[in-house]
Amino acid sequence: MAPTVLSTPEDYQKLVDSVDTFLLDCDGVLYHGPKVVEGVKTVLNHLRASGKKVIFVTNNATKSRRKLQEALNKLELDAQLEECFGSAYASAVYLSQVLKFPKDKKVYVFGEEGLEEELDAVGIAHSGGTDPEDRDFKPPVDYASFKPDDSVGAVLCGFDSWINYKKIAKAVTYLRSNPECKLILTNTDATYPTHGSLFPGSGSLSIPIVNATKRTPIVIGKPNTTMMDAIIADHKFDPSRALMVGDNLSTDIEFGLNSGVRTLLVMGGVTPREAVFGDNPSHVVPDLVMESFGDLAILAKDKA
Repeated sequence: MAPTVLSTPEDYQKLVDSVDTFLLDCDGVLYHGPKVVEGVKTVLNHLRASGKKVIFVTNNATKSRRKLQEALNKLELDAQLEECFGSAYASAVYLSQVLKFPKDKKVYVFGEEGLEEELDAVGIAHSGGTDPEDRDFKPPVDYASFKPDDSVGAVLCGFDSWINYKKIAKAVTYLRSNPECKLILTNTDATYPTHGSLFPGSGSLSIPIVNATKRTPIVIGKPNTTMMDAIIADHKFDPSRALMVGDNLSTDIEFGLNSGVRTLLVMGGVTPREAVFGDNPSHVVPDLVMESFGDLAILAKDKA
């Protein structure tokens, strides 16, 4: 079944009237690199003024909500802390509210400051991460130092530009020694785009741990339903009155479809037009398509 294409003010108004919660991917929907999509600032202000809930949903695990808010507000998008929901915070919420992580356990962090800040926010103890003991590793390897730590109840893996053998070995030791220890990945993105190219992402960095332990990890980020479970646990909205807006079929749109939330694909991002309207389209079909999320700005102008 082909998606419904929205192109008129009437289409846009009908859509906005049917949605209470807008789940918005960031890069490709709100901005392209350092440039905000035309009309997006007006759209966000209009939705908020109309009583709509706006939630910025990103797989970026290096940024805490505070850092995501700062990044969005450098672009003058007036983001509020409660509107920000990255995979770092989603992981912390999933641990605390969905898994009910034990208070006497701690998380070993294979990641950076954003993960640690969000675990602190929900009161979960942690080790690893930015600890100089793990970051400042230099060979030779002292294998005798890799001993089980029974207090570690989960290993949480995100993007870690300080990746080294010691961090991998510690994570593997904790998981292999304790069958009850959870392996959680913030996301499985193989790459991430920056500086005009693609570089290894969180999913690529966690592969050594997954392979060495033969564990099936819990994956938090889009397109997994665990991310939606965390968002709903934190924001408590009706999924039938929500809309996932994104530019990526395999993450944003599949995320909404997997979670039973309507989806809107905006063009001009990573999804080529032929993947939606070509002779051999993608098997992932959004509910709705429009050229740009900024096109909704016409609704604010009509009311001005």
